[in-house]
Amino acid sequence: MDIKQLENFATQVRRDILRQVHKVDSGHPGGSLGCTEFFTALYQEVMQHNPEFNMDGIGEDLFFLSNGHISPVFYSVLARSGYFPVEELNTFRLINSRLQGHPTTHEGLPGIRVASGSLGQGMSVAIGAAQAKKLNKDSHLVFTLHGDGELQEGQNWEAIMYAAGNKVDNLISTIDLNGQQIDGSTDNVLPMGNLRAKFEAFGWDVLEIENGNDLKQVINGLNEAKARTGKGKPVCILMHTEMGHGVDFMMHTHAWHGKAPNDEQLEKALAQNPETLGDY
Repeated sequence: MDIKQLENFATQVRRDILRQVHKVDSGHPGGSLGCTEFFTALYQEVMQHNPEFNMDGIGEDLFFLSNGHISPVFYSVLARSGYFPVEELNTFRLINSRLQGHPTTHEGLPGIRVASGSLGQGMSVAIGAAQAKKLNKDSHLVFTLHGDGELQEGQNWEAIMYAAGNKVDNLISTIDLNGQQIDGSTDNVLPMGNLRAKFEAFGWDVLEIENGNDLKQVINGLNEAKARTGKGKPVCILMHTEMGHGVDFMMHTHAWHGKAPNDEQLEKALAQNPETLGDY
């Protein structure tokens, strides 16, 4: 896709996110909207992946979503990348659906390799997958996404230390730095200080994407991260985003971390994101 096609894809994903959470009056639109460009770039441009899904993932890049509550954006991008029918987005969060509020594996949804949503665990899982690739002499990469508030969980730092200590240099972990979490700003809930300095002190190679809602910057950042793999260090991307990006009344606040829009709010939000690929 060219950049305009990618932007149209991202706009449609935003519509999918809004419509999913509105239909069941539950879910997490804020972080999903903020990470739309990341998922678009990863699945449409950067990652080598196969929608004809095999759980072992041998011979392709892998992605693990650690902050599983932003499942609406993940489901939308998987569906629109060919993993399952787009119409299945209608089943989001319904009883017995494959599209649960947090991704699960027991229903066999293509594209989902691990249940996530218990924050702090995704890094550990990804490291295991990355080491398995090395054992299998598979040169493909493992990508992860984490929330910034999620880094308040201690298990992350054990895993971060382990990855560097064991030279897991086929791993690219992106941190969504939107500065918000469910109870307020990350600085008010639990300040984390200089994350770049911390990751570097733990032995990681770190780069930053200043505007994670600019597709060109995200693509360039992910490609730069790929170029840094295989050099003895895991790679961290600090990606600055805006929670609720693309919907003016959802931005600049934590209030939409886990709240669905009502009918009037949905209409207003969709008007800011015109249909580009067709709704489901």
